[in-house]
Amino acid sequence: METAELRRAYDALLAEVETGGFGPPGDGGLSAEQIVAHLAVNDELLSGATEAVLAGSTYAYYDLEDIHRPQLDAMVVRHGGLAGLTTLFRETSRRLCALADQLGPAAQTLVETHLREGFELRVDEALPWGRTLDLHGRVHLPLHLAELRALRPSG
Repeated sequence: METAELRRAYDALLAEVETGGFGPPGDGGLSAEQIVAHLAVNDELLSGATEAVLAGSTYAYYDLEDIHRPQLDAMVVRHGGLAGLTTLFRETSRRLCALADQLGPAAQTLVETHLREGFELRVDEALPWGRTLDLHGRVHLPLHLAELRALRPSG
């Protein structure tokens, strides 16, 4: 599996997070800290699924679009805010990319996949695992990048 696009998406997100200067979210939106916590948790889920694929185990992947805010807030506290979450996110993204690099032909393994990302992405079917990781890099991560950029006050 080619991971260059996935790595570029992570690099863009990490650069945005490190730039900082985020304001509060709009009505019902997530804070920068909550977004990074969500991304780190999702990376861990994707890594678990990738490990299962590499081991030849069956697995179903559920994206936690609606992860509960109290869980995200607890992660923010546990990791000491945005700086600690950024360190965690850097590690979870690095780990997922390293696992994806190992997939080879296993990237074609069908995995029951359930994704919900607003109106932009809805998947409820078995997909080749490499395709799911591709959707993550090309759709999911850019959506959160845009979310972070929208939190930065203009001017």
